[in-house]
Amino acid sequence: MDLNRWLRLIAGTFVLLSLALAQLVSPWWLLFTAFVGLNLVQSALTNWCPMMTLLRRLGVREAEAACREATAG
Repeated sequence: MDLNRWLRLIAGTFVLLSLALAQLVSPWWLLFTAFVGLNLVQSALTNWCPMMTLLRRLGVREAEAACREATAG
């Protein structure tokens, strides 16, 4: 999986998890949902996302590199 797919998977998981926690534990978990949404807006406006930086450090490849690896083998 490439970087963009990982990012969408993580953001979606965080949103669904925080919605479930808001329903089961406390509505204050909706603040985490808002944080994820604000982070997505911020990254769209500034072209910088902390999660993408973390994923790159963990060795997740960009889409072009993942595509090259898939077609090379």
